[in-house]
Amino acid sequence: MQSITEIFKNNPYPGRGIILGQSDSARPIAVYFIMGRSENSRNRVFVPTDDGIKTEAFDPAKLTDPSLVIYHPVRRFGDALIVTNGDQTDTICDFLTAGKKFHGAMMSRVFEPDPPIFTPRISGIVRRGGAYTLAIVKNIGGASEVPAHQFFEYSAPQPGVGHLLHTYSGGTRPDGSLESFTGEPVPVALGGTIAQIAQRVWDALDADNRVSLWATDGADAVIINKYER
Repeated sequence: MQSITEIFKNNPYPGRGIILGQSDSARPIAVYFIMGRSENSRNRVFVPTDDGIKTEAFDPAKLTDPSLVIYHPVRRFGDALIVTNGDQTDTICDFLTAGKKFHGAMMSRVFEPDPPIFTPRISGIVRRGGAYTLAIVKNIGGASEVPAHQFFEYSAPQPGVGHLLHTYSGGTRPDGSLESFTGEPVPVALGGTIAQIAQRVWDALDADNRVSLWATDGADAVIINKYER
């Protein structure tokens, strides 16, 4: 396992990220954070909803394109908690409502339409008992725009251990665009209360690029917004 600080110390822009796992007291942990480089991406806050959270423009007058920045990152569906970095949250809920599976929902989607980056779609689901799945849909074909779908199942969570999946590796391609996350989700330590975990992740993110963070242990939730209303 690595600490969040170690993971991000050489990556000032991991983009958006999901952490799922268990606290050291065996409570289910979910964390979601967003970062931004453009004014449109940075002009956001997390707002609670009846079943999770949504993103909203901090200053509606500065919102130029809502298509990839305004969505519901977190929604509860029965005993399940869904966390994603885009509107695939709603796709997953629609599939579950129809009696279908998380995997099918992700197989129906591709990466984001933001060439030349083609930002990966990252998603997770926590089920009753704490078992969780992380998934990523990313581009592997460059100009051919071929999607790759990867799933990571964690059926026996361990106290104090989580797994982190984020959109960008920290490197750049020859054309200067951001490289997508590669490899398996990174094991991370999840000690302390949910407030302590949330603050530790927030503090590890680059202060210029971080925008908002949400975290829960199933009982309490924490929201940290760079721009407070």
